[in-house]
Amino acid sequence: MTDSLNCKQLGEVLGDNGDDVVTPWEVSTNSSSGVDYDKLIVRFGCSRIDDGLLQRLANLTDDEKFLWKNLSVSEVNHLTRENAKDIIAMGFDPKKTFIFSNFEYMGTCPDFYRTICQIQRLVTYNQARAIFGFNDSDCIGKISFPAIQAAPSFAQSFPTVFENLKKPEDVGCLIPCAIDQDPYFRMTRDVAPRLGLPKPSLIYSVFFPALQGNQTKMSASNPNTSIFLTDTPKQVKNKINKYAYSGGGDTITEHRERGGNCDIDVSYQYLRFFLEDDQKLEQIRQDYSSGKLLTGEIKKELITLLTEFVTEHQRRRAAITDEVLKRFMTPHPLHLPFI
Repeated sequence: MTDSLNCKQLGEVLGDNGDDVVTPWEVSTNSSSGVDYDKLIVRFGCSRIDDGLLQRLANLTDDEKFLWKNLSVSEVNHLTRENAKDIIAMGFDPKKTFIFSNFEYMGTCPDFYRTICQIQRLVTYNQARAIFGFNDSDCIGKISFPAIQAAPSFAQSFPTVFENLKKPEDVGCLIPCAIDQDPYFRMTRDVAPRLGLPKPSLIYSVFFPALQGNQTKMSASNPNTSIFLTDTPKQVKNKINKYAYSGGGDTITEHRERGGNCDIDVSYQYLRFFLEDDQKLEQIRQDYSSGKLLTGEIKKELITLLTEFVTEHQRRRAAITDEVLKRFMTPHPLHLPFI
């Protein structure tokens, strides 16, 4: 990570024509091939993950957003619990995992709130406005939220979770997130030394493109841009066939002659995320690029893969009872290798 940047540097990573916008609230680009991640890496002072780094990874993360959505508290609480079930269904171990919502945890843990206040005192309104672009019409909740987002980066916010540690303040934090969350944690890294705490480290992921193309990411507010974990096999099939942007030719003859463009083809981009067989993925890329594989055929590959993924996820999720959810979301000591 680099030193603090001003709002434009943090909030907008502009291409030569000012075509990429990447903020915690908006991701868009005019390029059909999507966001220029090479430019993001340079501008945000990041580095790519290599094979050596992959051997040293650990995982701790949580995210809670309320103030930017037009939802009631009860609706947010419901969505939080449903999202927690989706996380648990991915195979997390309750002995090594604590999932929390800010609403619930802040009321039960004074140490968490104390950490938030320590961070709040170290960041001025002018700094927050410069980083996040707040304006006079924003509610004060938005202005205070970055400190709440930052507090889980420090082990002192979780005395029960790390109760077996003699010096929890020495424990580092690794945060996997999309790169549009960079402003929050760049601010966090700036205040950490003044708190006498270790700076968190971050792993930034690329964005999952909308079905309509790489110009923007999936959005829960528009069901036609996304494949949801609650979708039926029929919905998955219909969405991909109808909305998944094609990088193929306009006609079969043209496609056979010129081949498809995998850089802009959404079905191929999704296969990059979900297909674990790298050799098969490379074969699909070659066949589609050469025109041997048609758009309908690559969509069929994706439909089969996502249908299996979503169906299996729903099966595991159905087994998660309220008791299981409570086990994950009640503060408890974690059994980790370094404890």
